[in-house]
Amino acid sequence: MSQPFSTQIQSAALSSVGRIRTGNEDSFGECAEAGVFVVCDGMGGAAAGEIASRMTVDSVIGTLCRGEEAGSVPERLAEAVEEANALVHQRGAADRSLSGMGTTLVVLQLVPGHAYVAHVGDSRIYLFRSRTLVRCTQDHSLVDEQVRMGHLTPQEAEQSPYRNIITRAIGTQPSVAPDISEAVTEAGDVFLLCSDGLIREVSDPAIESVLRETPDLDAACRRLIDAANEAGGHDNITCLLVRVPE
Repeated sequence: MSQPFSTQIQSAALSSVGRIRTGNEDSFGECAEAGVFVVCDGMGGAAAGEIASRMTVDSVIGTLCRGEEAGSVPERLAEAVEEANALVHQRGAADRSLSGMGTTLVVLQLVPGHAYVAHVGDSRIYLFRSRTLVRCTQDHSLVDEQVRMGHLTPQEAEQSPYRNIITRAIGTQPSVAPDISEAVTEAGDVFLLCSDGLIREVSDPAIESVLRETPDLDAACRRLIDAANEAGGHDNITCLLVRVPE
């Protein structure tokens, strides 16, 4: 008798405070039985960013792991994002010390043959297939919008002083619109969920090289975190790797 799909999914995750900051505002989590994986990068004064990111991870996982409910996977993802947004926004409105707190969000949900992605902000999801790394998300950031409009080249965007300004976040407004997409998966596909602390320090080709050379997911996470810290570690760094069952 074959094992359930969700029990065959392999994953590994690692987070680092980096080399500059004293606290870690990144959070991650998973609900293995539902094939759900989440990474968030919080923002706000004092402990607000850490609270926003942890609340969002817990809320999204709680919503998506309640069992079989009505609606398609994209509909349930949209519901999970909206519930998390409302929760964080209300908490920020009720506590002056947390006012304006927010977080990015990337969610991956795997079902047999398909991957569903939801995201808000500039954390990213990549797909590594056939030794090639491909981005699955577009940053909700000022410079990414300028690149799409042709006002900046990708190289100029990387050097822009405005590259950290995001245009969507969980919790900063009463409502938020996530981008939700679907892809057909192949056995052995590897998905990378990460905060911008990784991608600001480690280029896409360098990430691809690590994944080519390091099939073990735990070891690959360690190498990616180490590479980001060696490049400066200016921000918190989180990576979560997920492999589709053979």
